Amino acid sequence: MKISKEHRVATVERVTSETSIHATWKLDGNGQSEIHTTIPFVDHMLILLAKHGFFDLTVDAKGDTDIDDHHTVEDIGIVLGVALANALEGKQGVARFGWASVPLDETLTQVTVDLSGRPYLVYHVDLPSRMIKSFDLGLFEDFFQAFVNHAGLNLHINLLYGRNPHHILESIFKGLAKALEQATRLDQRISGVLSTKGSL
Repeated sequence: MKISKEHRVATVERVTSETSIHATWKLDGNGQSEIHTTIPFVDHMLILLAKHGFFDLTVDAKGDTDIDDHHTVEDIGIVLGVALANALEGKQGVARFGWASVPLDETLTQVTVDLSGRPYLVYHVDLPSRMIKSFDLGLFEDFFQAFVNHAGLNLHINLLYGRNPHHILESIFKGLAKALEQATRLDQRISGVLSTKGSL
């Protein structure tokens, strides 16, 4: 894995026998994105993440989708987690916590983030249907687990109610965007990191 960093920007390249993924995450952006994962619904979700979090995000991913989408989706989560962790520069001065409740028509989800350094995922999402065309929406739980493990964050995703699976996932990614926007924001009142232990 190759990692390069500038101020609150990280670029990560990960190549395995199953996938090849290159991503750049700029925290202080304006919502611009260039997303090419070969999986249209994943592209759609990552565009939402960038737009509503005001992140500039590029992702170029190729994988063995002729076998299954799983490797590509999970490995994108790994690369984005590594990129976020590195863009945070040790979490100096960041707000640390973020949360959002996002409606989309009949759907309401709640997403809460803590940049704690302790990876933990709570994923309470009971989808009425797992399929969008030929794509298995259940793979997003694997995406989020990989993202959490490599970003080192605590992430709670709760579907309060919803009927349409597209609306549910779109609401989740918009919620994640807004929660991460809050959590990664710099706050001049914070000296070092926001922890009584002195480290995150």
